[in-house]
Amino acid sequence: MSEPERPAADVATVEQLVRQKLAEAFGGARGIVEAAVPTAVFTVCYLTTRELRLALIVATALTAVLLIVRVVQRSNPQFVINALVGIGIAAIFASRSGEARDVFLPGIIYNAGYAAVLIATVLIGWPAIGLMIGALVGDLSGWRDDPGMRRLCNRLTLLFALPCIARVVVQYPLYLADQIAWLGASKIVMGWPLQIAALLAMVWLLSRNSTPLESSGDPEPEA
Repeated sequence: MSEPERPAADVATVEQLVRQKLAEAFGGARGIVEAAVPTAVFTVCYLTTRELRLALIVATALTAVLLIVRVVQRSNPQFVINALVGIGIAAIFASRSGEARDVFLPGIIYNAGYAAVLIATVLIGWPAIGLMIGALVGDLSGWRDDPGMRRLCNRLTLLFALPCIARVVVQYPLYLADQIAWLGASKIVMGWPLQIAALLAMVWLLSRNSTPLESSGDPEPEA
């Protein structure tokens, strides 16, 4: 049986390894912007015109431009496609009910479910960030042998869940009160900016570079 892939020689800490793998998973700043911008444009256009069809056309056109750029550059279009799917689901909810507020319902449901899953992974000892890193390095469970890696992945997973929890706490009461304008504003403010805040908190945690990677030959004792 082949040995699990070891970290690169210039990666000396858990934080450096996880920071490197998170950058790959999120597609960098460009991937995050591509995932957020079409939804933000859809929300602003809808609040301005109150025309669901027009808002969908504008958001879809922008997404198509981003997708074309990705295709021309032969780079990964994953984040653009995800945004397009999100807009499509929102339109389906609103068109079926006939209520504008239901444009925002899929996002509320998604954030509630996503937060529940993330917290559950921490509670059962398999934090989602750890699983993601394990999948990227080709060893789903090896990271659990390092106590420092487990603690770090727990913290990162909880940080990743915080924006989802905040969105549900703020947006669901607005949805019940049929406050479309506030729903749109909160969706924009608590979308990209809140995600940046969470990612900056994760970067800050990872920038400390304080947890040595334990080697199988000479493990360091836990403090």
